[in-house]
Amino acid sequence: MSRKSWRAVKDIRIADVARLAGVSTATVSRVLSDPDKVRKKTHDVVMEAVRRSGYTPNSTAQNLRTRRTMNVLVVAPRLTNPVFAEILRGVDDELTKSGYGIIIGNLDNRREREARYVDLALSRQVDGILLLTGYIPENGARDMRESGLPIVAMCAAIQDDGIPNVVVQDREASRRAVEYLGALGHRRFGYISGTPSSIIEAERFRGFKEGIAAAGFGQHDFVRWEGPFVFATGVAAAESFLRMEDRPTGIFAACDESAIGFIKRVRAERVRVPQDVSVIGFDGIELSDYSEPTLTTFRQPLHELGRVGADVLMKLIRGDMKSEDWSIRLPLTLLERETTGPVLHKDYKSLRRSVF
Repeated sequence: MSRKSWRAVKDIRIADVARLAGVSTATVSRVLSDPDKVRKKTHDVVMEAVRRSGYTPNSTAQNLRTRRTMNVLVVAPRLTNPVFAEILRGVDDELTKSGYGIIIGNLDNRREREARYVDLALSRQVDGILLLTGYIPENGARDMRESGLPIVAMCAAIQDDGIPNVVVQDREASRRAVEYLGALGHRRFGYISGTPSSIIEAERFRGFKEGIAAAGFGQHDFVRWEGPFVFATGVAAAESFLRMEDRPTGIFAACDESAIGFIKRVRAERVRVPQDVSVIGFDGIELSDYSEPTLTTFRQPLHELGRVGADVLMKLIRGDMKSEDWSIRLPLTLLERETTGPVLHKDYKSLRRSVF
């Protein structure tokens, strides 16, 4: 393919050079940043692909051996989620101490956006990566592992021996939510999920089910509503709840946004919170402080999570890692507020929609 035709198709990326040369993107990155450590034959093949494609190596990558970029890439699923905004504040506060800046990779829950950030990482325009996604981007996962670029997983653990994890105790908190509702007399439960493919959701639902089992209940004692970590998921769950004959009295939502969405919708139909249904959220976002009624929730140490994650990444970059830095799990705090209370209806039939 001619240089002209390559340019006509799209902007040239490092992945395009790799395909043209028949090598991995990590190999292209090594040729451009540290050519003395690459075999001459491989070097020549890659440089010919660079010439043919018209790819222009970034100056930062070419100068990697003599200086750092002083930038860190933070990849987040959705920046409109207030959870990630607070985590980023903690990241920035910690990185600033070391003179580092942030490049934010907002996926906006669209996996097709990953390629640009993989290219950014493999072209060595950053010194390290903080992943808030729970996975290594599929487009370039092997190359990112092979590149040796420091990577730290935050929010959701990544099962990889070479990647440190800084997370919160999702599963333990979810178990406690069931225990808390059970202690208030609730015997039928509802679970409002987060994004089904999310590792965070998997951990929270796992903890919820463990709590159900530990309290002596079974699968028939709860209902699960699926959806992403957004307000609309709570609203959709409420719509289903309102159509039910025997409604759950204790609801645990995998995030505050869906908890607040649920509460707003059921209250519009004269369902009282917590007299008719108790609701617990997860995250402790600022909005939960001002919801009506104020939301009982598990507060994540979001700023601390960001700060600790950035600190671990700096240690990884400097080569100062200790064994205890590889797996850090921060506790959550249960904030008991106005959306939870004891069961007032001993007979579930009193909760049937015929009342309303």
